[in-house]
Amino acid sequence: MFQSFEVTSRPETGAGRLEALRAELRKDGLDGFLVPRADAHQGENVAARDERLAWLTSFTGSAGFCAALLDRAGVFIDGRYRVQVLGEIAPDHFKAVHWPDVQLGDWLKDALAEGGTIGFDPWLHTAKEIEELREALAGSGVEMRATGNLIDRIWDDQPPPPRGKVVAYPLEHAGQSSADKRAELAEALREGKQAAAVITLPDSIAWVLNIRGSDIARVPVPHGFLILRDDGKAWLFVDPEKCAGLAPHLGPDLTLAEPDAFLPALAALTGPVRVDKASAPLKISEILNAAGVEIAWAQDPCILPKARKNETEIAGTRAAHLRDAGAMVEFLAWLDQEAPRGELSEIDVVRKLEGFRRATNVLLDISFDTICGAGPNGAIVHYRVNEASNRTIAPGELLLIDSGGQYIDGTTDITRTVAVGEVGGDERAAFTRVLQGMIAISRARWPKGLCGRDLDSLARQALWAAGQDYDHGTGHGVGTYLSVHEGPQGISRRAKVALEPGMILSNEPGYYREGSFGIRTENLLVVREAPPLAGADARDMLSFETLTFVPIDRRLIAVDMLTEDQLAWINAYHADVLEKIAARVGQKARRWLALAAAPM
Repeated sequence: MFQSFEVTSRPETGAGRLEALRAELRKDGLDGFLVPRADAHQGENVAARDERLAWLTSFTGSAGFCAALLDRAGVFIDGRYRVQVLGEIAPDHFKAVHWPDVQLGDWLKDALAEGGTIGFDPWLHTAKEIEELREALAGSGVEMRATGNLIDRIWDDQPPPPRGKVVAYPLEHAGQSSADKRAELAEALREGKQAAAVITLPDSIAWVLNIRGSDIARVPVPHGFLILRDDGKAWLFVDPEKCAGLAPHLGPDLTLAEPDAFLPALAALTGPVRVDKASAPLKISEILNAAGVEIAWAQDPCILPKARKNETEIAGTRAAHLRDAGAMVEFLAWLDQEAPRGELSEIDVVRKLEGFRRATNVLLDISFDTICGAGPNGAIVHYRVNEASNRTIAPGELLLIDSGGQYIDGTTDITRTVAVGEVGGDERAAFTRVLQGMIAISRARWPKGLCGRDLDSLARQALWAAGQDYDHGTGHGVGTYLSVHEGPQGISRRAKVALEPGMILSNEPGYYREGSFGIRTENLLVVREAPPLAGADARDMLSFETLTFVPIDRRLIAVDMLTEDQLAWINAYHADVLEKIAARVGQKARRWLALAAAPM
């Protein structure tokens, strides 16, 4: 269940593995090959078998890809990983490429000015991704060719596919039966004149069938493919040994089939067949096209219904967050006592925090590997401590801890930045600006129909006024005992989906000073109908309900920078924390909480 810590080294990735890949390029007459961090199910998290990007390049971030050519290799990463990637890749063999500032198509056209052929595995790229890349390369002489996976040819000790057990997710937590969910989706298919839908995302399959799995670390989903017909009947293509004893839960309208039967079943479908161009692997549409089956490009039909949590799911998520908050308060009370001594390491903190969550006796897993960065490590947005990077937390430093738990009734995600002893004025000012952004999102009211991109700037106003910003989104969607990163809802410049009641999102502005410190404060929120306001022309509005109740370090707040409304919000929030959590912790933690949540 819990994190292990190993020395991160650069195995034979610089010369040996890259040269072996280039030998395969020459055999196949290719000028390059794309190596994404992806699997055939296109989920964010991948099993050990599918860690091809890390195996080749040593980059361990949760997003990115490599374009390996005969004479150069670029590792494309976004703003979250610009510091991390430099500490992991071998610079003599791989170069970091800042994406999306530099687009892959432009990079390839520059690298292959005389033209060339780039291979890719159609199981690991979506139809949309390859379509857009081909459009970007039009007229350049650079062509894309679907091939087998060249990494799999040279990865001699590649782990086997995961075979985690699949279990039923109880109706008391799901709030709606799988049969009812499938009936509603089938009705949507009929309305769209679609005969069937192919569903590839693991969390979509888990949600619609009310099942959970263990094929992916930290995310309770199974690997498989689902075909749903317009009459509500469905076929799940999955290793049957993983589903032993599950047939009664699945019911008579759900058929279990061997994975090898999936491609023949696709070819035998009668169209139109709904396929998500943005999430389904290109291989699926290739098979359908080859069989003459009409494709109806449309979003995965589970995406929006899954994002709109029902009242049972919301109630469970509230309960999970209160339980998790108790563990966090016990942890923070312990940390406040021990950290100033200057003897704790980052790994010590991670293990202790996971121990407090485990002490709830209902933790099923952590929801992601804990981020715990002291001083300069806190400036690495998705930093994962290991034995090589582990450092002692010194007095005068900031400590950033981003963590979460998987409980049967909900998934949590919380970040707190705490002061270890006295810290400088720059740190306190930046912390307060981040807090002001978090408060702005928490207090937001907006007309129905607006998207996360319409709210994102609220979180950045105080930072922008100081010439500062952060290179990640303000918030991501969160599942219910599913993925801690769930789409399509989000709060960022790229979040174009309208926010709707029931959607759960994170609220996590930050600030990172490379080589010095990092700050992030994160609560989870759920979208609700806003209380009506007086006035004949008052429009229907939405707002957020806060789910996370853990103190924010008052020692880092520059009160003179807050407005009266901001100060009132933080005092009211801490009053709620004290009321909701005090009875859930021991006497020692309760005394600490009374001081940590005292009004300012």
